[in-house]
Amino acid sequence: MKPPTVAAEQPLELGWVPPLDRRALDRYDRAADLAVDEQAALAELVASRLAPAKSIQSRLCRLVGPLREAMAVVDGSQRYKDVAVSTLLRTCQRENRAYWGWDSRTWTRVLGPTQAAFYQEHGAQVEAGARQYMIAAAYLLDRPVDLWALGDFKREALARKIFGHELVEKAVSAILGVLQGWGYSTTGATALGATLCELLLLNRSPHLQDLTAEYLEAFRSQVDSKERRARVYDVGRALAALGILASPLPTAPYASPAPNASARPPHSSPEVTIDQVHPEWRGWVERWESTSTLTRYTRRHVGNCLLKVGRWLQSRHPEVTRPEQWDRGLGIEYVAAVDRMKVGDHVGRRFLERAGAKRGQPIAPRTKSAYIGAMRVFFRDLQEWSWIPIRLDPWRVFAPPRSVKALIGPSPRTIAPDIWARLLWAGLNLSAEDLPRGTSCLYYPIELLRALALVWLFAGLRSDEIVRLRVGCVRWQQDDVTLPSTGEILPRNAVCLLDVPVNKTGTAFAKPVDTAVGEAIVAWQKARPTQPSLPDRKTGESVDYLFCYRARPVPREYINGGLIPLLCRKAQVPLKDVRGSITSHRARSTIASQLFNARDPMSLFELQAWLGHRSPVTTRNYLAIEPTRLAKAYADANYFARNVRAIAVLIDQDAIKSAAAASGAPWRYYDLGHGLCAYEFFEQCPHRMACPRCDFFKPKESGRVQLLEAKSNLLRLLREVPLTDDERAAVDGDLAALDRLAARLAQQPTPSGQTPEELNACTKP
Repeated sequence: MKPPTVAAEQPLELGWVPPLDRRALDRYDRAADLAVDEQAALAELVASRLAPAKSIQSRLCRLVGPLREAMAVVDGSQRYKDVAVSTLLRTCQRENRAYWGWDSRTWTRVLGPTQAAFYQEHGAQVEAGARQYMIAAAYLLDRPVDLWALGDFKREALARKIFGHELVEKAVSAILGVLQGWGYSTTGATALGATLCELLLLNRSPHLQDLTAEYLEAFRSQVDSKERRARVYDVGRALAALGILASPLPTAPYASPAPNASARPPHSSPEVTIDQVHPEWRGWVERWESTSTLTRYTRRHVGNCLLKVGRWLQSRHPEVTRPEQWDRGLGIEYVAAVDRMKVGDHVGRRFLERAGAKRGQPIAPRTKSAYIGAMRVFFRDLQEWSWIPIRLDPWRVFAPPRSVKALIGPSPRTIAPDIWARLLWAGLNLSAEDLPRGTSCLYYPIELLRALALVWLFAGLRSDEIVRLRVGCVRWQQDDVTLPSTGEILPRNAVCLLDVPVNKTGTAFAKPVDTAVGEAIVAWQKARPTQPSLPDRKTGESVDYLFCYRARPVPREYINGGLIPLLCRKAQVPLKDVRGSITSHRARSTIASQLFNARDPMSLFELQAWLGHRSPVTTRNYLAIEPTRLAKAYADANYFARNVRAIAVLIDQDAIKSAAAASGAPWRYYDLGHGLCAYEFFEQCPHRMACPRCDFFKPKESGRVQLLEAKSNLLRLLREVPLTDDERAAVDGDLAALDRLAARLAQQPTPSGQTPEELNACTKP
């Protein structure tokens, strides 16, 4: 089926009038059957193998005249024109039918679906150049010729023959001028010109003003390759920039035809992933998506979760097709089903193919929470909008189980310091030689890739914020700044300020970044081709995207799918580590954690402002304390030494061997530095930090202690003694704590039975 030709009732001011219009064609005798005299003349023409004589031409004037008038319009060689006319006449004799009566199939066979088929049909003696003139004649005579069925011939050359060089050059130059001004290379100009000429030929007009969005969309939906669809989309954008179309064509995807499909697949919508969903439930989901004010990405995510619910209903409760049929019992059953759900359950065909090796494994706790949360949002909105009666409380029924919430917590997946250092080196040293051939990286200039890489490596932005940065987002510090809090001077150009657009948690703000980021952005802005202003997908305002090339903003998926693999390849690091794939958001956690663990770290609230978070609770999810810093902090805390002290213990082995210890004589002594304590339960004595003059205390000035230490059979050991808070303070040198400890123990009996006050009274004169 050929794309419809949209013809206006009144031609445009510069509209093209076919040289052989409808009135000219009506003058011809377009009978399909050949007269007897015409059959004889054609037989003589075939037998002569020469140019038709005048006598033969006079008898074939009904066939030769229209062809000669068409050839008079076509630009080109007269020799090829004569060969084309002769070939068409010889074919009429072979078909025993005038070319006026040939149908589309006959014309395709005569003109050949390929050049080789054309030779096979007419013989090798027919010159190849005659084929284009035969196509032009059929086109001008308004014959049922299917250009798509003629294979890969030169569309631009045919258009120039039919419309003239001047008109075709004017149209092609206008489109290519706009696209090349946006950064399109000249290498693709030939293919783009061929697609444009094909559009003009099928529309039967060389003027761009005659192209409509409906015609381009119909053409794009039926072409046979992704490249051709992309070129049609580019033509539509150029026409919109020229003011011919109100807006560019939508970016709706189209399914590629099957390998055995024809060159012109019929118009069909892309393969859907909502199979096995009841139409009524699907209608409610689509109605909610068209009404909700959530962002496009969130609406799509919730919609996919709701379609999964529809498949679950079809397998478990096919009688439930409307939200108003849900009650508390069904909601609880669904939550329990999600808690036991596996990867690949209740998904469409496409998602089932993507599951791969993970199919059959339990889904992640965050995924469970997302599935349940989608139903909570859905029923909350339907009840608040009064679309369904209130039969359940979505906040209680669709609350994630406690066992699921317990598995969800802060988990900053930071990148290992050695891998991150190599990625930083790769971004700072990225060059054009690092771009592998045959990849999408060649689509963007090296200046854009450098700026994009450094913003990702140093700015700590979300992927959506990166691709939505605007031209002029860098502001330089022009003068030295004195910090009022410390009096330090921040020299000029030490940092630059990066203006971050509106994000998912707050309004636009500015953040300081390294000067390397600003320099890379300025270098790209100088090399950046002029791009049209495009609507911001979050705010809707018309903005100049910084990372925009060929009038297309860099998609957020390119950071994970193109930029990061490029940097990993240059740095010779894997795309995955022990914590999973290296993604755009992991850089945000890595940078935040390094700023938090630096020698002069940023505080939590400073990081909150730098990351653009609304709450410091969110910022804590991005911070991971480095193990080395944690180990040093633990060592500095001196926890073990502060709570457990080792004290020297002297064991009198003579007392043990002589059985004196069995009769109650002391045999173990605790070395207190200024004396020894013979109390056997010293670690339980409350007076061990302020020993009074009790019977168990032996001062070192005494001869008895000196005699004990001089024994050759003395065993010296160390024993760990736990300390209380008051004792630990006294050990740390707090004299006031020591006084408080002595005052508190003044009335507490010592191991000898007397209190410290009683012992002090005994020593007074």
